[in-house]
Amino acid sequence: MKKRHTTIKDIAKAAGVSTATVSMILNKKDKNISQPTRERVLKIAKDINYIPNSMARSLVTSQTKTLGLVLPDIVNPFFPEIARGAEDRAREAGYSIIICNTDDNVDQENKYIQMLSEKMVDGIILTHSANRNDEMTGLENSRIPIILIDRDYDSPNVLGKVLVDNSRASRDGVNYLLKKGYRRIAYIAGPLNTGTARDRLEGYKIALSENDIHYDENLVRVGEYRLKWGYEAAEDLLDSKLDFQAIFCGNDAIAIGAMKKLRERGISVPEDIAIMGFDDIYIASMVDPELTTIKQPNYSMGYEAVNMMIDSIQGNKIANKNLILGTELVVRKSS
Repeated sequence: MKKRHTTIKDIAKAAGVSTATVSMILNKKDKNISQPTRERVLKIAKDINYIPNSMARSLVTSQTKTLGLVLPDIVNPFFPEIARGAEDRAREAGYSIIICNTDDNVDQENKYIQMLSEKMVDGIILTHSANRNDEMTGLENSRIPIILIDRDYDSPNVLGKVLVDNSRASRDGVNYLLKKGYRRIAYIAGPLNTGTARDRLEGYKIALSENDIHYDENLVRVGEYRLKWGYEAAEDLLDSKLDFQAIFCGNDAIAIGAMKKLRERGISVPEDIAIMGFDDIYIASMVDPELTTIKQPNYSMGYEAVNMMIDSIQGNKIANKNLILGTELVVRKSS
């Protein structure tokens, strides 16, 4: 026979009070209840190991104290730090987080948004799929407030955004390479159907223009934010026999993949070709040579996104609904 869970009715019967009195005490709305009664109810609840029914409580408070975090690629070392920042802020505020990994699949992303809505989470923190088209069906149909992180998208359902200025960061990185004397700089990009990748390409173009260098689309390869793509794109650039002295990469995974291919071809980094990444994932300082990159504040992205969501849930005014965090050029040995 299945064991029945204890309820507030059991506590009320044991304490000789009404269920309303028990409910007020357990929900800390007991200002007008005497201290002896409060202590007696709490002791009985503890003695019988009472576990509150969170779903029932959510129906009363209209809150589940749960947030959804939808990420495109948890294998990419950039995203776990976002998750860590989000979890830390949620824990501080007494919230739980459901983490969903979409594998950069739009259909899976839509399913997760639907699932989180059905679970009545109080809000969703979302880094949308890089493989989406211009239509964000899941996001547009959601009735749950959403905060975007890392990748931008305009929608009336978006409560706020936590981003970086990708164009400026990319421009600063390419300008650094140019000042180091690298004039012919190839670029291995992520998928250009995301604003993030488009902005980074735009920053690359701006830096070249500022230094009176012609933009050569033959030096640009567009693909995915993955190590394998960096490896394949570097191979394609080398096979093209084009002249270039450095490779700027859309993220660190791409850069590490490109470095692997250069090493296999007997090409020294940075003596023959310099490499720069973007993100500053933890492994960037572990590869040989250590990777020069642009550091994104990914932990702060997660932390601030949840902070923004909690402010909204609690009815506080959000000071800045489009929060742009700073980036940092991290110079190491690959350039």
